[in-house]
Amino acid sequence: MTVGNLAAQTIVTGIVSDGKGPLAGANVFIIGTIDGCLTDSVGHFSFTTSKTGQVTLKTTFVGYEDCLLTMDVSQLAHLSVRMKEQVMNISEVMVTASTFCFGKSENFKTMSALDVVMAGNSCGDVVAALQTLPGTQVVGENGKLYVRGGESEECQTFVNGMHVLVPYSTNIENTAVRGRFSPFLFKGINFSLGGYGGEYGQALSSVLPMETTDAATSDKFGISGSLVDWNIGGTKAYKSSSLSFNTALTSMGLYNRLFTERFEFSRPYRKLSGELQYKKNFNTAGVLKSYVGYDLTSVGQRIDEHNLSLKEHNIYVNATYKASLGRGYTLFTGVANSSVFTDIDDARMTGDHYHNFRNEIHLKGKVLKACSDVLKLSAGMEDYIRHSTSRYDVQHYHLRYNILAANIDAQWRIIPRVFLNMSGRTELMNSDLLLMPRATLSYIPNRHLQFSLVAGRYSQTLSDDYLAQSRESLSQSTADHAIFSFEYKRNATLMRVETYWKKYHRLPLLENGVYQPHGHGTSKGIDIFVEDHSFVNNLTTTLSYSFNDSKRLYLDYNDECTPDFASRHNLRLTAKYTIGKMIIGLAESYASGRHFPYGITPHYNSVDVNLTYLLSPKVIIYTSLNNILGRTNIFRYDASGSPVVPSRDRFLYIGIFVSLKNNKAYEISNF
Repeated sequence: MTVGNLAAQTIVTGIVSDGKGPLAGANVFIIGTIDGCLTDSVGHFSFTTSKTGQVTLKTTFVGYEDCLLTMDVSQLAHLSVRMKEQVMNISEVMVTASTFCFGKSENFKTMSALDVVMAGNSCGDVVAALQTLPGTQVVGENGKLYVRGGESEECQTFVNGMHVLVPYSTNIENTAVRGRFSPFLFKGINFSLGGYGGEYGQALSSVLPMETTDAATSDKFGISGSLVDWNIGGTKAYKSSSLSFNTALTSMGLYNRLFTERFEFSRPYRKLSGELQYKKNFNTAGVLKSYVGYDLTSVGQRIDEHNLSLKEHNIYVNATYKASLGRGYTLFTGVANSSVFTDIDDARMTGDHYHNFRNEIHLKGKVLKACSDVLKLSAGMEDYIRHSTSRYDVQHYHLRYNILAANIDAQWRIIPRVFLNMSGRTELMNSDLLLMPRATLSYIPNRHLQFSLVAGRYSQTLSDDYLAQSRESLSQSTADHAIFSFEYKRNATLMRVETYWKKYHRLPLLENGVYQPHGHGTSKGIDIFVEDHSFVNNLTTTLSYSFNDSKRLYLDYNDECTPDFASRHNLRLTAKYTIGKMIIGLAESYASGRHFPYGITPHYNSVDVNLTYLLSPKVIIYTSLNNILGRTNIFRYDASGSPVVPSRDRFLYIGIFVSLKNNKAYEISNF
């Protein structure tokens, strides 16, 4: 019997290739059996089968279409199997040029809320965590995002597609602020350094679109506390909806008593925050999301012979609805309102008072159509309705204006590996009409490589102060972007290299005491980003380097020169290592000096370290120390030539996060 079985065995042999070379690791087997094997390093396969008659041989390999060969088993020898690479349809394409995506599982680079908290220099702040990426620059005196030679106001934030007028908390001058929004609020963050599509406007340099989490399926409740802030939040889940809340109190009173600092406060920094969210899924494939956020900030500082007192109310509300209409159509509608009230007593001298009110209503509608596997279209309209007033002694202004915009976008797969995104945006402010074409051409030879060329024009309305001082003769500034992007991604390594060039037009320039749209500027450079998981088990390392060459003639500049917020070289190194229940993070940040009329500042350097420990499944202890070497960094020089330094050289943070109604401590949130 044994001899008979051996005689019935057939040897199946051959080679698998894609027409360019052999494919190692392809899976070759006979359907309906367990007979098969993987190809070796030169694409060869060989195995035996006891099947007789007609069979189907199947070959599979990641990134390639399955290959089926049906024939008599006696013919399965010395086969040549040629695989065809899978053609990505337009919905599968993720063009990454100048964009870092966080919280997206299909991308290598991910950053969850936990990753934000554990970033070596972030102390749980989204904005600080993003400053570990290339293209961003260190401006320590305010801590805001400065991207590729652009001012902080040139980077705009969107929540669920809706604009946020003021995304930062407020503070006294020469003190770093934080982003208003908790990282736990979002399931996805797309930070674009430039070259974004027609949907986003009112941003000369970059956009930060963030999408909130979906409706919760279980109840959550948690608390956290540290030396500077205390938080309580929770979620109540219903059948197809959820309601969430979060409240937080930040106070520097205790910290200022424990640790000395250079500034003298008459009232410590305090911020009371509250957030509320309601989300509902409809049976008709519709999703409603709503958000309400409120911050009350106050601080008092002794400056020379007067006591500056600042108070600010910041309210942000939005609601969006997204639904499938059938036949490939999707509808999006949204409304958002931002209101910011700022009052400062003794702003410059005893007895004076500064008041500023800013309000924006953002209305938006968009229709998307998936025409086929090779073409997607979208078109939308939006309106920014703005109102602001400012009073300081006898000086005051009152502004009302709106910006009406429309956009159209087409994503097209020209040939199997070449993709074109073409968009156009038009904006009307007063009688000023702008037309802004934008395009991205991408070549994706395989799932490991991507090459992209990006070009487009972008616009942004000047700040209300400049509009008022110009007697409304100004409207919008523009910037032209040109970017070449290369990305390599394989196994445990991601590398991206990008060169860029920006040309600014119609910047505000002070001429004879009045701002005119005659300013201009350029910004060019190269960004390099490398992330690796392969050096040591449980170790993640990143390298981020940026070279920037910026020149501007604007504001009160007499000649074209490097703006004082731009540094030529920025380098950031980070490492995160996991040991059992403990995660250790380390970050090194370096920036070359910045140019001021009184000279160039010394280089900036900070080494930051943090430690996260999972005390139990529901309790996490987090601690971080920024600038462990104690270097006194000079941020800038003021109008008298005196150096501006931080209020303290080091900052220690110790926090405890506790989940009371869930099995994960970092889902305390609330959201």
